[in-house]
Amino acid sequence: MGFGYSQHKRAGGLAVLVLIAAVLLWASGYAAFQPAETVRVAIFKGAENLVLEGNGVLVVDEEGQPLDIDFPVKIRRDKGQLSINGFSRRKIIAAAPGVLKVNGKGYRGTIEVSIGEKGLLVVDELPLEDYLVGLINCEISSQWPIEAVKSQAVIARTYALFQKEARKGAPYHLESSVLDQVYEGCDIEDSRAVRGVRETAGEVLTNDGSIIQAFYHSSCGGRTEAAENVWGFPLQYMQGVDCKYCVNTPSIRWSQTLGLSRLETALRNAGNKVAGLRDIRIVRRNKSGRIVELSLDSDQGQVSVSGVNFRKAVGYSVIKSTNFELKVSGDEVIFSGAGYGHGVGLCQWGSKNRALEGFNYREILSYYYPGTKLVKHSELD
Repeated sequence: MGFGYSQHKRAGGLAVLVLIAAVLLWASGYAAFQPAETVRVAIFKGAENLVLEGNGVLVVDEEGQPLDIDFPVKIRRDKGQLSINGFSRRKIIAAAPGVLKVNGKGYRGTIEVSIGEKGLLVVDELPLEDYLVGLINCEISSQWPIEAVKSQAVIARTYALFQKEARKGAPYHLESSVLDQVYEGCDIEDSRAVRGVRETAGEVLTNDGSIIQAFYHSSCGGRTEAAENVWGFPLQYMQGVDCKYCVNTPSIRWSQTLGLSRLETALRNAGNKVAGLRDIRIVRRNKSGRIVELSLDSDQGQVSVSGVNFRKAVGYSVIKSTNFELKVSGDEVIFSGAGYGHGVGLCQWGSKNRALEGFNYREILSYYYPGTKLVKHSELD
């Protein structure tokens, strides 16, 4: 019995989807990896247009129908759909035997483009181990001691798998920014990043048989922070530990001078009721020295803001940690602080310096995540 027209279309679309799946498995680029586990990473959110290019690219739409498109191609948002060289679709999935480029950056795996809440949503679905290789030089330097690189590979893998389970059914598992883990594709991969991932292949940190929330940060400033002081929920393996190993790092001490008007705008945009901001005072610190509460004095009276929300409102790269002092001078505020990041979990610069002193990655991880166990992901139920 022959195919009707619609059956031919479905068969053609299925064939292309099977081929894309084969490309995804084949295109890992590292024969030693077994890329059965994949992750979905949002690499662009809210763009109005983008350029997609590559060699031997296969493209299907949301129904699995192949599209005949010449590359490179410009994709833009148009009335709730994608406009692609005369085609109008809700979603496309692209794959290539090599690397696909999105706005000039190379990515492995498959690229899915759809309409998000504020523009184009671009998701890279790729083997987990390939994702980790691309991530290493975004989060640290692969030229650090290899035991520090291996530590980063394990915690990044652990974090990714925890998020994958937590966001099951969502359009993607991970952001490609500091909201999750920084990932900018495959252009900055190198052999040391490959080595760090390969020599820890499949290893994750667990507690009571479950993958942990493996938070980490750049530098803690002398002591890591308890998770409950940042996110409001306790984690027994992240209560905070002393860390002398990051005290001489480049970012351990920082300073910032900001105008009261700039601070007022940032705080108001974050939902705080301030107008005519005159003064900021530190009200309370926790036992690690980080700020728990600040008081804002403005024409509307006094309001309180947590240290965590203050840093979020002003900017994570501006106020580098909640471990700071401040002084109001005229219409400016002078901040001076220590550390970079939320302070929870592994201190990356501490990890580097511990590795320089001869600690291996297992010892580094057990120090920053006490009570955890390092196992192969495949061994978990």
